[in-house]
Amino acid sequence: MNTQARIGLIIPSGNRLTEPQFNQYAPPGTGIYITRLRMTGQWRKPPSELKKSLTEAAEALSDTKPDLIVFHCTANSMENGLGHEAALVETIQSASGCPTITTAQAIREAFTHFGIKKLVLISPYVKQTNEHEVQYLAETGFTVLHELGLGLESDGYSAVTPEQWIQVVKENTRPDADGYFLSCTNTRMIEAINDLEQDLGKPVISSNQATLWACLKKLGITHTNKALGRLFQ
Repeated sequence: MNTQARIGLIIPSGNRLTEPQFNQYAPPGTGIYITRLRMTGQWRKPPSELKKSLTEAAEALSDTKPDLIVFHCTANSMENGLGHEAALVETIQSASGCPTITTAQAIREAFTHFGIKKLVLISPYVKQTNEHEVQYLAETGFTVLHELGLGLESDGYSAVTPEQWIQVVKENTRPDADGYFLSCTNTRMIEAINDLEQDLGKPVISSNQATLWACLKKLGITHTNKALGRLFQ
């Protein structure tokens, strides 16, 4: 395959959906390369203990010569504020020699693209994880008007259908929200975006959709896909 661009992703070891979704929705000829890291659920570590394995993951991924690397976990990239996020980026860039972004940065870029300031956050997470994301978004200038996490074990994230996500979002609308944020890289939320935007008349941002968009934007690749909503129009 003669790839026009190479995107490297460091993802949680249990994530089943990032790979198929990126391969499905990325433009033809985009190389998607994955390294897994044990960093969530039972493998959860404090940031100081994550650095060694993150360095090794970034070094290994750099062997594919990616144009860009993403630390691709929404909760982890938002967990301890901008300082923690900057340290993650620095660790990966130093180890790989590649430009690096996080899922959280991609989401912020998507919000800014649409002028979203006030939003509703929907996730499969437990309450504490949502609260970390609310704090991170507040630190970066965004207001979460309402949040709902389904409180699922991580093994259950991928079992929620797009139809169920649509139902959950519709039950949690707020008229003064500028947009909706569907948080988590290991869900089928991406399949709900187009239907939700048509029903709500507002932008809907998901973790994998925003990250793919931000990567292509950084690599100078224009790509439209109606299934991915307004962000890809």
